[in-house]
Amino acid sequence: MLFENKTIRAAIFDMDGTMFDTERLRLKMLKLASKEIAGVSMDDQLLMDSLGLSAVSAEKLAKERYGSSYPYQEIRRRADELEVESVRKNGIPIKKGLFGCLERLKKNGVLLAVATSSRRTIVEEYLLNANVMSYFDIIVCGDEVSHGKPNPEIFLKTAQKLNCDPAKCFIFEDSENGLLAASRAGACPILIKDLKEPRPEIKSLAYRSYQSMLEFVDALAGYTEEFPVPKLNEVFPQKFNDAQIGIHGFGAIGGGYLAQVFSYWDGYTRPVKIVGATRNKFTRTVVNTFGKYTVHYDDAAFDQTIDHIHLIDMDSEPEMKEMYAKSDIIGLCLPELAIPAQASMIAKGLLKRHWENGNDLTILIVLNRIGGGKYVENLVKKALLSLTDPDTTDTIMAKTYFCESVVNRIVSKVPLDLQYKQVQMNIRTLNLPSGLISGSEIPSGPKNSKGQKKMNVPSVSVSKELKKTSKFVQKLSNINITLFNSGSLMTLYTDRQSPLLCHLRQIKAVDNISELQELKNKLSNGPHAIAAWYSSLLGYQTIGQGMGDRRVHELVEKLMKNEIKPTVLKLMPKIPEDAIDAFIDSFLQRCRNSFKDPCSRIGRDPLRKLQRHERIFGMIELAQSVHISTPLLEFGAAAALLYAITAQDKGGKECKLIQDLYEKGHSVRNILLYKGLYNGKPYNCLHEPEDNALIGRIEKKFNELKTQAAENGRL
Repeated sequence: MLFENKTIRAAIFDMDGTMFDTERLRLKMLKLASKEIAGVSMDDQLLMDSLGLSAVSAEKLAKERYGSSYPYQEIRRRADELEVESVRKNGIPIKKGLFGCLERLKKNGVLLAVATSSRRTIVEEYLLNANVMSYFDIIVCGDEVSHGKPNPEIFLKTAQKLNCDPAKCFIFEDSENGLLAASRAGACPILIKDLKEPRPEIKSLAYRSYQSMLEFVDALAGYTEEFPVPKLNEVFPQKFNDAQIGIHGFGAIGGGYLAQVFSYWDGYTRPVKIVGATRNKFTRTVVNTFGKYTVHYDDAAFDQTIDHIHLIDMDSEPEMKEMYAKSDIIGLCLPELAIPAQASMIAKGLLKRHWENGNDLTILIVLNRIGGGKYVENLVKKALLSLTDPDTTDTIMAKTYFCESVVNRIVSKVPLDLQYKQVQMNIRTLNLPSGLISGSEIPSGPKNSKGQKKMNVPSVSVSKELKKTSKFVQKLSNINITLFNSGSLMTLYTDRQSPLLCHLRQIKAVDNISELQELKNKLSNGPHAIAAWYSSLLGYQTIGQGMGDRRVHELVEKLMKNEIKPTVLKLMPKIPEDAIDAFIDSFLQRCRNSFKDPCSRIGRDPLRKLQRHERIFGMIELAQSVHISTPLLEFGAAAALLYAITAQDKGGKECKLIQDLYEKGHSVRNILLYKGLYNGKPYNCLHEPEDNALIGRIEKKFNELKTQAAENGRL
């Protein structure tokens, strides 16, 4: 592996304080053991001064402080026992970033070893407890060398066993003696800061220094293989990292898209936990009961299970604050109108995070709005200022990345009645065994020759119960519920603010996200709505059904390739033509497979979409500015008007207004020139006389469509 133009063949890890956060644990146990045996707890300064010293030097220091009779060796042995007891009970405290580091090094051909001053019995127990033993090719321990650190013997012996030149070895250390030993071995010392900062003259011996293992992993990512966007049938990484993810708004995009993006993570490891926030009690109950759910991909007939997920109530302030305080990334997937009301909740979570850990937070904003990041940022800052002082607000905002995104995937939620049916079917498959094994079912008998109690096990009955239990467990593991239907896997584009996002497998960070947002809006938003309007007029219920009709497919394809594409190429010359073609082909394919995407959902709010600078007329205006005619886009506008006028849902707010305007003179001109209020603000209508020619062409197409619809019995 090349790291900053340096060839690295092996990586040798110290254990305590480098891989595991055991230095803090050791200090705590030394204090407890001292209190237990000597009646006095070691003071903090003595413990800090002892860090990195050999056992002999640490004993000398302790006796200088507490007297020659101080039983240091007995205290040290007792501290070892207490530490092992704690690890067996609570697990080994692992340094954040360790799994990501080991996975990246191992999968990029680097040999791995442990070289530690600890005894082998403790080392093996700790490595097994932490589930990292399998990563290491060899282990060299303190009881296998004659001289301890800062003597380089242990590192030279480890490099020799690896048959590797020390100059091509990373040696990860946290202590002064470790750095001295690594430097004297002629290796490349990597300092990972722990409790005690080495003196400047010792620290300077490090090849590179990092504040944490996570910081090193960020640097390592630039020199190790980056995985491409995953194929749909690829499994999620098997190993878990330390990251926790929050999804604020567990709807179609949050649960059907972002949860999957986060589960693939960087291809090496995956987050240990995903927390989703939703008001839907049924969804929370089902997901938390099963511990998982499924996303169905129609175009591939493939089901993908998302696990290691827990859902919380979006109206529960304590749970929401905890999610914001503990997560490394928050995916914000809320409708634009819901964000102002949720800004206060976000601010409260950020404030809790500030007081508890002060770590940076990435908020990935999924919002179909250019400038959505700044929009959310301003709302949250305003909410923070109402909760705390300006200085604290500025500190929090400086540590929060508000990252905009461009989503290029169609996702829909499975209807609630189908969710209920799935749950009912799953419950019916569970026939609980009549009795599970308990201790009382295995009576004890007489003692054997060694004085141990002999067990009289009723093997036949236990075997039957085991089979029943096994079948139940198998049925339980097969239970799942499909919550979302999704299009094929697509890259999620984000801006480059957050360094964390730059390494995720299914995310591509770009410098100018607004340009991509404009491209996406221009290429897909208008055609998507037009496909829905025209499909509905032809009697189809879903986008997939409509796109199966040659008339709809040709309309959408031609308006994208003959009107929108040449306009985009003239206005955005930096975007490659093949990228636009790939986007169009992907969009058409996704629409063709969208049999669970209702036309009524995509075609909703026609009045909003027919505003002067919105999806349809905004694109027409841009095309006219570069002298490109737009007969198909104009046909789409006519289809929108007829769709609204003939809508079956007469109570729909926008359709009802359009119908009322049309009734006044049976002319679409009244609609296109509407100057009344829209959501409390003046409607952005077309203008006379400059738009008269455009209005005339749309009116003509509308009348033609209306006649065709009447002839086909659609009116």
